Amino acid sequence: MLKNTKKLFINFKILKFFIIPTILVSTPFFNNIQDVKAGLEFQWNQDSGFRRLKWFQKESKKISKNTIYFFLRPIDRKTELIKINLAIPKTFKSTLKKEKISLCKVKIGGFESRTKCLEDIPADFELNTDESSLRSLNIYPYSPIPSNKESYAIVFKIINPKRSGLYQFHSFGQYKGKSVSSYLGSWTVRID
Repeated sequence: MLKNTKKLFINFKILKFFIIPTILVSTPFFNNIQDVKAGLEFQWNQDSGFRRLKWFQKESKKISKNTIYFFLRPIDRKTELIKINLAIPKTFKSTLKKEKISLCKVKIGGFESRTKCLEDIPADFELNTDESSLRSLNIYPYSPIPSNKESYAIVFKIINPKRSGLYQFHSFGQYKGKSVSSYLGSWTVRID
């Protein structure tokens, strides 16, 4: 009888060793179950012809002031860019004004620092807001964007659309010495 009691006591200690840490580790996950954000980005047409570009936004809630940074990192540019075309989705219903759009040399933030523009790049902006066709933004920098180790960004200061969803922006660039634009990549912006 004493032997059985000892075995049961040892088994209980081993069971306690596994159950208590499991409960302690899983408790924070059940606390804020509605605040969980997906760590997955959805992008249409995931074939080799599409490139996913990095972006950052300060606010993702609908109908709120937002600043969106569309990054053009060194690996996204082959040579000097003389023109950038940004295709804006038709469903992205936000008032875009040329005064609220800029091109800048950017410091991409991370865990310890914030994303911020270091230097504005002078450029001409041509905004096509014809609602019957695809909206687009053409950017003509006064001097070509170099293919150095610096990152650049197209910055929108807008009010988010009323509708939540995923919005995919496509970018095309004309390289120095070329007569046509080529595909640079796509950004998928999420509005909650």
